[in-house]
Amino acid sequence: MLLDVAMSTDGPGTPSSAVLKSARTRTRIMDATAKVLSHKGYAETRLTDIAIEADIQAPAIYYYYSSRQKLIEAVVRHGTSQMNDHVSSVLESLPSTTPPMQRIAAIVEAHLRLSLELSVYTTAAIRNAGQLPGPMRERQRADEERYADLWRNLLEEAHAAGAIRRNVDLRVVRMLLLGALNWAAEWWSSERGSLESVVCTAQTLIQNGLSADTPVDMRPVFLAPSS
Repeated sequence: MLLDVAMSTDGPGTPSSAVLKSARTRTRIMDATAKVLSHKGYAETRLTDIAIEADIQAPAIYYYYSSRQKLIEAVVRHGTSQMNDHVSSVLESLPSTTPPMQRIAAIVEAHLRLSLELSVYTTAAIRNAGQLPGPMRERQRADEERYADLWRNLLEEAHAAGAIRRNVDLRVVRMLLLGALNWAAEWWSSERGSLESVVCTAQTLIQNGLSADTPVDMRPVFLAPSS
């Protein structure tokens, strides 16, 4: 949930009841938008759907957001920010002696748990990134780049420490890795198995695929063209 409380007060340091009510309504609108956007997508998300989910009248939304686009952008950018903050906090909480591959495994879990279980905002941001119109998509892309930088730095540190095999393209690794983690939001549901199984499988694939300690034949394999 998102709760922004303005600075107006009834007394020193005490938010007024009107400010608190407004903040709760804004949060309800944002929560409802994230839920509808996650399930219906950008093109099919309507203010009427959001109003029903938030249990308010649709015109009331314009008191808080000047347009449907502004509201949706607030939601998706909040979702991307949540991912960056969550994964960063997980990294910061690890002991400084944590080996590089365990650090990568930790943020693989953090990414999957947030997008699949903890935050509908992040799920909405991931599912709708490719549907956003031009300028909105560019602003969202800038937010995504800040998150990509976190992964870029971590992979480079692991590579420099000799934890990742030398002859891999780290940019390709990062793009494939984030693409696979994000795609889980499209196909996974609790009916398809436990989240723990998804996390464990992803960690195993990534660690075994990247680890310098895992023997592997790195020669490329190309299929012969069919006649």
